Amino acid sequence: MARLILRWTIGLLIAATGITGCKPHQGPPPRQPGEKLNVVATTGMIADAANAVGGDFVKVTGLMRPGVDPHMYKPSEGDVRRLAEANVVMYNGLHLEARLGDVLERMGDRIKTVAVGDAIPADRLIEPPDGGQAHDPHIWFDVDLWGLVVGRVQETLMEAIPEHADEIRAQGEAYRAKLAELDQYTREKIATIPREKRVLISAHDAFFYFSRAYDIEVRGLQGINTAAEAGARDVDDLAAFIAGQRIPAIFVETSVPKRNIEAVIEAVRARGHEIHIGGELFSDSMGAVGTTEGTYLGMVRHNVDTITQALAGGTAH
Repeated sequence: MARLILRWTIGLLIAATGITGCKPHQGPPPRQPGEKLNVVATTGMIADAANAVGGDFVKVTGLMRPGVDPHMYKPSEGDVRRLAEANVVMYNGLHLEARLGDVLERMGDRIKTVAVGDAIPADRLIEPPDGGQAHDPHIWFDVDLWGLVVGRVQETLMEAIPEHADEIRAQGEAYRAKLAELDQYTREKIATIPREKRVLISAHDAFFYFSRAYDIEVRGLQGINTAAEAGARDVDDLAAFIAGQRIPAIFVETSVPKRNIEAVIEAVRARGHEIHIGGELFSDSMGAVGTTEGTYLGMVRHNVDTITQALAGGTAH
């Protein structure tokens, strides 16, 4: 079934980009002088970085809408068309986009595609806890590490729009300065949580980079990839840990169904410990466009404030 879906996706991309055995495809029409660079980004986090760095010189389209789980994402025909018309396609890589990532790699000789996650040195990537082959793709939750990704976005745009390289460089440096401020803010806020309460429990293992960078233990009900369903044993094991540690709050995620977390809460209560939902965190996608949480800076700050409020005082909301 997986191979059939992959073939279907590649087929749509091939049809949309005009690749045939008889006629070589030259990619999208050349960008005209003064025309904005057409950038397509898979995730909201990458789209936000491209907008911040590219400014008025780019037109950025994000494929995955708020609340979409990138692990389970399948492109629509409209998405395929947007990819085919792009001057540059930016994607996370590290297998975050599942089958789409394989397709984008194959498109690389026809349309410029950039796996921005490749900016992270291998020794700074986190190995999967289950012993799998792929690294943890949730690199945006270490703000300092995300600065390297923004640097790759900047390099890509400067290369694609050389006539505005100076402006793009300045915008990239200004944005990375904001990231440095956010990184410091996050460190200071998480440090206010008492050590014994500094445990973040959520729907899936999206926060290992956050854990390593900001000194907070994390546990997820599901693994790194939400395609792997949590079983009764997973629920019971996590409930036992929560009850034993007397953890006050557990968190839901905007891109993952709540039902599994609700099952954990009931299992914890059956063990005599009361736990509440501490709030909703953004994990694999950001908030709605036009909201504070619809930006990378606002999304991270929302998560940090929500975690701190729920755990620092031992109360949840």
